[in-house]
Amino acid sequence: MADWITGIVKSRTQWSDSLFSIVVDAKVEPFQAGQFTKLAWHTPEKKVARAYSYVNAPGKDCEFYIITIREGQLTPYLSQLKVGDEILVQPTATGFLTLDEVPPGRDLWLMATGTGVGPFVSLLAQGDCWQHFENIVLVHGVRFATELGYRERIQTLTQDRPHFHYVPFVSREAEAGAEPGRITAAVNSGHLEQRVGLEFSAEHSRVMICGNPEMVRDTLAELKLKGLAKHLRRKPGQILMENYW
Repeated sequence: MADWITGIVKSRTQWSDSLFSIVVDAKVEPFQAGQFTKLAWHTPEKKVARAYSYVNAPGKDCEFYIITIREGQLTPYLSQLKVGDEILVQPTATGFLTLDEVPPGRDLWLMATGTGVGPFVSLLAQGDCWQHFENIVLVHGVRFATELGYRERIQTLTQDRPHFHYVPFVSREAEAGAEPGRITAAVNSGHLEQRVGLEFSAEHSRVMICGNPEMVRDTLAELKLKGLAKHLRRKPGQILMENYW
């Protein structure tokens, strides 16, 4: 990996008590929507680095969607950053949750929990997905409505796309327009398919999953029951996934 570079915080957004975004001016190398890089800070004793997906489309200011882990070594520091502060950024990106890894299909399902929606916002902003799929569904599961970060941006990016479906899930309170409960339960019951008018099938469905490990594991298991399989380069399937808190 290339050496670290210094970025400057241009703006920040506080979504909830624990969720925030920062926009960073940094001369990073070209990347693909859906990939991630690392942010870091260091003391004389050590450097603490963690991976974060780009929320922005390639070529735009770097943007990251972060949850504060109160006992964490990095996020309490990141949560205190102000406009004009410096942050270390790794200029090279990596990751395989990208459009060129997805086999051809008709329907693209983007399924996320929490900050895992970030790489999917990047994919929608880049825009190539509209040329590859007839229908696109973004499913975002959170605990409380205030955690539906990027809801308005998603609506702006897709307002002229009649074959796009945005399905938020809020598990711990009622929210207008949002489904109650968890994504996995709605996959199991068939309610998610009914909501958008599309069925999961090995022939038509391609699924990208990004979220906490439990959600990724359980959603994969439910989709396997519907005839889908994990995608591997040596053994093509329909499901790509990445653990992301």
